Amino acid sequence: QVQLVESGGGLVQAGGSLTLSCAASGRTGRISVYGWYRQAPGKQRELVATTSNSGITNYGDSVKGRFTISRDNAWKQVYLQMNNLEPEDTAVYVCNAWNSWLNMNYWGNGTLVTVSS
Repeated sequence: QVQLVESGGGLVQAGGSLTLSCAASGRTGRISVYGWYRQAPGKQRELVATTSNSGITNYGDSVKGRFTISRDNAWKQVYLQMNNLEPEDTAVYVCNAWNSWLNMNYWGNGTLVTVSS
């Protein structure tokens, strides 16, 4: 099992910045990809960003150029640096980990980001 705990959400004004953190614990040795997803009220969950253990990153179109995903060398913390935030970025941001060996996804409980105009 893998446990994911997000932190760093909050209220920020449009144009501001925020950094989210995801702490991973448990059997993380087989995790191939960490990612951030978000879900706004009344909308489907959407990809924000992913990072793989081969160093490949991927971003959703709506956040390209504004958000950056990174991780620490121990592969225990994953970060999401969010710049130039817009009201449309308001959502619950959820951390994800994918075990490629078992083809299993793990999810955190999420952290709320609210961007005021």
